[in-house]
Amino acid sequence: MNRYPLWKYILIAVAVVVGFVYTVPNFFGSWQAVQVAPIKPTQKIDTAMLGRVEDILTKGGFKPEGLVQDESSVKAKFDDPETQLKAKELLQTQLGDDYVVALNLLPRSPQWLASIGALPMYLGLDLRGGVHFLLQVDMKAAINNKLDSSVGDIRNALRDKRIQYSGVTRARDDLVVRFRDKAMQDKGLAELESALPDLEFRAQGAAGDLRVVGRLKAEAITRTQTFALQQNITTLRNRVNELGVAEPIIQQQGVDRVVVQLPGVQDTTRAKDILGRTATLEIRMVEAHAGDPSARDYDPQKIQQALAGDVPFGTQLHHSVRDGRNEPLLLSTNVVITGERLTDASPGFDSVSNTPIVSVSVDGQGAKIITAVTRESVRRRMAIVLIDRGQPEVLTAPVIQSELGARFQITGFRTTAETRDLSLLLRAGALAAPMEIIEERLVGPSLGAENIRVGFQSMWYGFIALAVFIMVYYRLIGVFSVIALTCNLLFLIALLSMLQATLTLPGIAAIALTLGMAIDANVLINERIREELRNGNSPQAAIYAGYDRAWGTILDSNVTTLIAGVALFAFGSGPVKGFAVVHCLGIMTSLFSAVVLSRGLVNWWYGSRRKLESISIG
Repeated sequence: MNRYPLWKYILIAVAVVVGFVYTVPNFFGSWQAVQVAPIKPTQKIDTAMLGRVEDILTKGGFKPEGLVQDESSVKAKFDDPETQLKAKELLQTQLGDDYVVALNLLPRSPQWLASIGALPMYLGLDLRGGVHFLLQVDMKAAINNKLDSSVGDIRNALRDKRIQYSGVTRARDDLVVRFRDKAMQDKGLAELESALPDLEFRAQGAAGDLRVVGRLKAEAITRTQTFALQQNITTLRNRVNELGVAEPIIQQQGVDRVVVQLPGVQDTTRAKDILGRTATLEIRMVEAHAGDPSARDYDPQKIQQALAGDVPFGTQLHHSVRDGRNEPLLLSTNVVITGERLTDASPGFDSVSNTPIVSVSVDGQGAKIITAVTRESVRRRMAIVLIDRGQPEVLTAPVIQSELGARFQITGFRTTAETRDLSLLLRAGALAAPMEIIEERLVGPSLGAENIRVGFQSMWYGFIALAVFIMVYYRLIGVFSVIALTCNLLFLIALLSMLQATLTLPGIAAIALTLGMAIDANVLINERIREELRNGNSPQAAIYAGYDRAWGTILDSNVTTLIAGVALFAFGSGPVKGFAVVHCLGIMTSLFSAVVLSRGLVNWWYGSRRKLESISIG
């Protein structure tokens, strides 16, 4: 009646062993590590790089506990965070800008455990310390950028088909194309509807004022906003990689916000500066200036008129502030290319003047546009405009000496620090729309360690109090219940480790809740056994009936709780999702440990006795 077949005992034994093996790595602790990785993904890590890192650390007076090399990085292990930070600063100084030097944590568990995938859980921001940012994307700016780029697309579409038009202007959310005659208006309308499916066009006006008016379709607006958010998330992820942050969390929150969590970051000022900058690059042609008389667009009179407030249509007045000079420039409102066309940017020095420069590479489409524009603009000036936090800054406006191609240089920098920071931003990619930091939270490493101590203390104290009560109240059967509860904790931590989940304070709270709920199933079973004994059933029949008849109630209660957990995961975000994941996993491990494992223990102890007079259940 109360005997398990052999395969069930084997299943329980295997589950306990696997749970123990995958739980153990969490108790070895972590090394404080410094990770060195190349910025360019094509650059490989070899033994020479390992030797170079070891040599730098040795000469700097550091003795790492070990060096680890893999396909993408070299990691040096240290005992304490202070030594880790000093070693990072030394390596960053010696290796320069070609490598990312990041702070990281490496498990202290034996290598044989790591070889079978037994790794500890990651620690979240609230347990490890770091910085939390909430950024909001300017969706209106994303739509404006789309409309501005559509102006150039309209011109190119009409020019390619040799359709004559008077001009293209933007009036708020409308793009207006003017024509001189009806035939060209009809031809232009048909071509624009075919070439630009994101815009809805309609013909307007009468003779003398013929127009085709375009407006973004609703689905195009939604698609543009979605793209802007995803593009910004990708850009932020690239920027975080450039900062050298291990295990970052970058995820969407709502329709226009992004959460960035950087565990272990200690230089929070630089992180805020790089993430908060909404730098995008634009290349525009200079229409007039008063700086270089040899240039074709030299026109001091037009500059004076612009300074007096008479800015010609289709131009904008900007100022280039370099080397203490404030040079006014009239720039075309038409953008030649934007940062979206950039594929690489690296700092360096000019081979002739030895001044700091940024070497920029563009993609195929960008190279085609640059070549076509510069071929017709030799001896004209071309401005490189950096739009940072909504403020445009003319980085440089050199004279085009010859036709440019897929790679060119940005000059006019005063220090190598400027070229390094700009290269980082450009190499990470352009933001599709500006973003603003609307929330910032800092968690120090000491507070994270205190959170771990307090969180686990509360869990263990609750577990011990619960275990003592159950064993006193239910005696030997209570001991079996506590063993099952311990195995439940083992299974839950093992599952989280297998999934490489990130443990946070809400996760610890969910583990504590799981323990409280798990014992509830054993209480139902034990009370049912007591009731059967009071009704006069034999001990063996009471054990069988207790587990059999309590199963329906246990299943119902856990399924309803599981539904609540799934709802939390589906509609929650951030810490709520983390809580829900641990909660749902805990329900599944509770069902196995409270029913299968505890019954296996009871069957093993009592099931083989033919004449069982009593059971120890209080």
